[in-house]
Amino acid sequence: MTDATTGGDERQLAVDLFNGVWQLLEKAERSAAEDDRMLHMAHASRFHWDNAGAAVHLARGEWQCSRVYAVLRRAEPALHHAQRVLDICRDNGIGDWDVAFGYEALARGYAVAGDADAARAATELALAAVEEIVEEDDRSLVLADLETIPGQPRFW
Repeated sequence: MTDATTGGDERQLAVDLFNGVWQLLEKAERSAAEDDRMLHMAHASRFHWDNAGAAVHLARGEWQCSRVYAVLRRAEPALHHAQRVLDICRDNGIGDWDVAFGYEALARGYAVAGDADAARAATELALAAVEEIVEEDDRSLVLADLETIPGQPRFW
């Protein structure tokens, strides 16, 4: 996209879709149609970030896709998108909380897959990455998300 207006439109679409996914994720009860909508919105947001965002936006878009798949109990795509977060971070020198959340997504995907050992190992990597996060509020966000991994008792 070369037109600045189009790029701005793409960016706004990415943001709006990302936020819409969160509204559906936070909904106490969703219908099957809302689950489908949430999944497609997550992918659409990631698509628009590809057109108007930086690598960090792509990583966060992949993270959201992973979270949606985990919530929908679909382990294989959750793990795929979690690994994409980590790959994008590594390939683009992205650190801080994005890496920690990449490992959190990986741990969540493994938990959904029923692999408690792999989930714990990924959680340990997330905890190590948390130590590198600059802002205390960002560390708290990652730690809070780690507490919500299904079937994993707190060990830290």
